[in-house]
Amino acid sequence: MKPFILLATRDDNGPADAEYEAFLTRTGLDERELRRVRLESTPMPEFDLDAFSGIIVGGSPFNTTTPEERKSATQRRVEAEFNTLLDRVVAADFPFLGACYGIGTLARHQGAVIDSTYAEEVDAPEITLTPAGAHDPLCAGMTPVFQAFVAHKEAVTTLPPHAVVLGTGEACPVQMFRIGSNLYATQFHPEKSGDAGSQLLRNWLTTL
Repeated sequence: MKPFILLATRDDNGPADAEYEAFLTRTGLDERELRRVRLESTPMPEFDLDAFSGIIVGGSPFNTTTPEERKSATQRRVEAEFNTLLDRVVAADFPFLGACYGIGTLARHQGAVIDSTYAEEVDAPEITLTPAGAHDPLCAGMTPVFQAFVAHKEAVTTLPPHAVVLGTGEACPVQMFRIGSNLYATQFHPEKSGDAGSQLLRNWLTTL
């Protein structure tokens, strides 16, 4: 199997390592199969997409809605690198899973409206699959309603017409969506959300 890439942006070693360990545990991959690149400390390499199985993006201290003049040079670099990468990823319908900060990177690239309207404090709310989500291969075998970990200052308010909403919540309407056939994003953290999150990540690995 070709390895996966985890693109991380956390600048604190403790949370960064905990996130990596969580993704390793939930996916069942080892460090050779899930290669981490910490973008807060190094520029994004020029990836040969044919050499990898998929890309995962986790959480971040960055917020896409931070005014441009208040963004650090590192955040501006990372956002520019993601835009360039997503140009290629979307065009190729290359397997991508963005969680929390990852939903913002994909949604913003695709023209969504993102703001603080549907921010959520640290919680584990109920996520409900939409009819499209219930029939999506990524959600196969999942219960129609499940709990998942959330904590975010911004969220998608309006998606572009070509995006498909797969999961919704009472306090945050866009909890999960898909672009094309292989690009997925969740507002919640599947790596932290117990059985439902583990199943979603395993399904993502097996449906590529």
